[in-house]
Amino acid sequence: MAKIRRNDEVIVITGKDKGKRGRIVRVLDNDRVVVSGVNMVKRHTRANPQLGTAGGIVEKEASVHVSNVALANPATGKADRVGYKVLADNTKVRVFRSSGELIDG
Repeated sequence: MAKIRRNDEVIVITGKDKGKRGRIVRVLDNDRVVVSGVNMVKRHTRANPQLGTAGGIVEKEASVHVSNVALANPATGKADRVGYKVLADNTKVRVFRSSGELIDG
């Protein structure tokens, strides 16, 4: 079970985009995540008439290491760490470390 999943609201805690908030768009397999509106890079693309794509400079999100983001706690509005708890029916759920309240449910 991953501590940070797709569609989670996160806050960047280090780097050039420190303090920015966004949603996880994609989780990559090498401990990296793509966050909407964070770590924007310019990609110079060549036009491809067969695919119908125009050339030019495209701005898109690059990946960020998962250790540089933290889950945003909606109750406090701050970044929070994630822990696990096993419920009575033997299901494992994510909880906020500061308050112990459930994240997904």
